[in-house]
Amino acid sequence: MRPAPTILHLDMDAFFAAAEQAAKPSLRGKPVVVGGIGPRGVVSTASYEARVFGIRSAMPTAQARRLCPNAAYLTPRFTLYRQVSEAVMELLHALSPLVEPLSLDEAFVDLEAGGVPPETAAVRGVGEQLRRDIRSATGLTGSVGLAGAKLLAKIASEAAKPDGLMVIEPGTERELLGPMTVRTLPGVGPATAETLRRAGIHTVAETAEAGEAELVRLLGRAHGAGLYAMALGRDDRPVVAERDAKSISVEDTFEVDLTDRTRVRSEVLRLADRCVQRLRAAGRSGRTVVIKVRNYDFSTLTRSETLRGPTDDPAVIREAAARLLEMVDTTGGVRLLGVGVSGLADFTQEDLFAQVATEREAEEAAAAAAAEPAGGGTEPHEADEDRPRRWHPGLDVVHDEYGAGWVQGSGVGRVTVRFETPWSAPGRVRTFAVEDPALRPGEPLPLVRGGPADGQSSEPAILPKSLSPEPGEDTGSEVGEEISSR
Repeated sequence: MRPAPTILHLDMDAFFAAAEQAAKPSLRGKPVVVGGIGPRGVVSTASYEARVFGIRSAMPTAQARRLCPNAAYLTPRFTLYRQVSEAVMELLHALSPLVEPLSLDEAFVDLEAGGVPPETAAVRGVGEQLRRDIRSATGLTGSVGLAGAKLLAKIASEAAKPDGLMVIEPGTERELLGPMTVRTLPGVGPATAETLRRAGIHTVAETAEAGEAELVRLLGRAHGAGLYAMALGRDDRPVVAERDAKSISVEDTFEVDLTDRTRVRSEVLRLADRCVQRLRAAGRSGRTVVIKVRNYDFSTLTRSETLRGPTDDPAVIREAAARLLEMVDTTGGVRLLGVGVSGLADFTQEDLFAQVATEREAEEAAAAAAAEPAGGGTEPHEADEDRPRRWHPGLDVVHDEYGAGWVQGSGVGRVTVRFETPWSAPGRVRTFAVEDPALRPGEPLPLVRGGPADGQSSEPAILPKSLSPEPGEDTGSEVGEEISSR
């Protein structure tokens, strides 16, 4: 524990949803939900306006739609989020060489390592300036927590939301933590909370009063001792600049349960290839291949195989994933599949025999797939040139005549686009045929002029004059909508 609050925790406010509101003037101040938009989608982030209706992260999108049917439900745009995240992380690295990113929108910073005086006034000033710099660079807001330990800094930033700053002075930890629910402490999930509740423990103060011996009896040596230390506000974990990933994985949820065994195998092989792409992008290899299968009844199975050595060879990983799939009964229907690699390393050990065998199997599978009649799948992986393009809500588009905009919705052969940019007034809405040759996918525009991604896109950066609203003109979605004759 440090004698001064020199550990900073930054958490961007409703990051994905806030970025979409900043990019789309017509959505500012309105409920926005980002995540899977299909019937089996899950909410990734909800704006504060949407949270008023009870919408939360990890909630099924179908339930969110029932709670707030008039919210904007958008597909995530990770290209934009990464660009904004890079700009924020650059500001953090200017404060200290010790920055520990936890996700795209969250990180710890060791201000003491950056030369900031260990005084409350100094660290508070740094935190306030950081918030101003983030708003200037990205147009978004972030909440800052400052404390003498990582646990407390994170709790402080959560208490400061939205768009605030909180400092926890060393020596006040127990007074602050005491009234909080035990779920506030890291590692206390529903199961642990229920175990503690049955023992009459509900708050952090009651957890500390129970004593280490009682917590060890209830939860085991490691978990009980760790929880007791956190209840006292003790956390000596350092800020670590590089955090090693323990595994790399990808998964897909399907709109309709997969029952065809050949289709299931094809999806597993495709996921294995995607996993290898992420593995190679991280410069890593892995020794253990894992598949995840969620059945129609939500039961989830995992199977794993440890190879003789670490590899990033797609053929080897595909072969292992295919072998693992043979151990799982999928006849009832599969709603989710995943492939992952753990036991990560920085070198590879090739298995040429497995590679040759798998390549042969892949060729045979491809030949069999080519012989199947078209239209049997539920996902857009088939190479069907006659099928209309899919325009997901929220994605960037560019029209030859009207310029940059974003998809509001699509269906029955039509796609509705609102033409506006982050720096324009709310734009007009127009509808086109999905095959309109003048409409094409676009790239994210910077949220502020001169901000992240500025100059990286060759697409129009301003609203065309034909769509610029006149002073006092109503630009709501119910006005200005028309069907293109193209």
